[in-house]
Amino acid sequence: MRRALGIIPLLFLSFAFAQEQTPKLDTGDTAWMLMSTALVMLMTLPGLALFYGGMAKRKDTLNTIGMSFVTYALVSVLWVLYGYSLAFNTDISGIIGSPSKLFLSGVNIKSLQGTIPEFIFVVFQLTFASITVALINGSYIERMKFSAWVLFSILWVSLVYVPIAHWVWGGGFLAKLGALDFAGGTVVHINAGIAGLVGALLLGRRKEPTLIPSNLPMVVLGAGLLWFGWFGFNAGSALASNSLATVAFLNTNTATAVASLSWMFTEWLHAKKPTVLGLASGTIAGLVAITPAAGFVNVIGAIVIGVFAGVIPYFMVAVVKHKLGYDDALDVFGIHGIAGILGAILTGIFADPFINEAGKGLLYGNPGQVIVQLIAIGTTIVYDALMTFIILIVVKALVGLRVNGDEEVVGLDRSQHGENAYNIS
Repeated sequence: MRRALGIIPLLFLSFAFAQEQTPKLDTGDTAWMLMSTALVMLMTLPGLALFYGGMAKRKDTLNTIGMSFVTYALVSVLWVLYGYSLAFNTDISGIIGSPSKLFLSGVNIKSLQGTIPEFIFVVFQLTFASITVALINGSYIERMKFSAWVLFSILWVSLVYVPIAHWVWGGGFLAKLGALDFAGGTVVHINAGIAGLVGALLLGRRKEPTLIPSNLPMVVLGAGLLWFGWFGFNAGSALASNSLATVAFLNTNTATAVASLSWMFTEWLHAKKPTVLGLASGTIAGLVAITPAAGFVNVIGAIVIGVFAGVIPYFMVAVVKHKLGYDDALDVFGIHGIAGILGAILTGIFADPFINEAGKGLLYGNPGQVIVQLIAIGTTIVYDALMTFIILIVVKALVGLRVNGDEEVVGLDRSQHGENAYNIS
């Protein structure tokens, strides 16, 4: 009898512990994720659209903006139909998610992802998928058919982004291997950069390959909106309103500021003038490089990442691209691809377990993490390059890839849309 009575308190304790372990909706976390999701949406529209549109030639500005615009709309639909389920649902053999949540089947008002409603997690991840595809168009502008871009966007998000997002973030084989990517170094930036390079090579050079920005104030406005929105991108990836989100927020701002300055001073020394376009480019390079590391490194790591992000992509854009002769119009590979690779490797070196116990890098006694990061980088590059090549060949066969010479000279605003960005004489 005494033994039976003694068990009763233990049963109550066990029940209480189980209750504590059951995920519960946290309104503070939910509010932060609603805000973060809106911030990441703003990165594509209007942030990226203005950033790219301002760098395009005047006769191609509207088409460039339209490419980002249509991509956001397309991915928004495809993500809820099947993208979310295949990227983030129950893992199947480390390769893809279960199709059981197609059309968001089974996701309801009570479904949680940690402490937030699953619905907002769906939209948060949707915004990542959208901007990844939209980033690629910077390599293709001023010569790709709008119809080709629409078809490419549909195929690429389905066949490239969704599987890689699952491998890294959705419980796939790279996640199981231990790859660290806090907010998208591999999934977003290396992915977009490699696709941009492959497409630039297949499309060939423009008739006027020189970068002639039509509206530099628009570029700066777009860069500022991207920097602002990136706080949702990186700090939001903590998926909670907590200390880790604040670390990611600080690291994002610090690395970006350092990269802006290091790009400016590098250009000043190399080209003798510090351009405002260079400042904006350094900003994006810093944002990209800190993305995989934002929730893993301390502020010293963020500063080092910022220094490298301002120097290495600068020389890739200013020197290497011209020597190799490929026409990556807005330097998607040179900035997003290279800074993404850089950030992913440096995450493996600087990941500080005192910041995030989920990550331990080379400097903290785990040299194997660098190897894991290199495997993740290599896997992303090889799969992305192969699939992007196949997708572009299919698109070429179906609708063609490139406008004709006369249409390119007239400008894609007129030839593809029958409109002008600037109705001035």
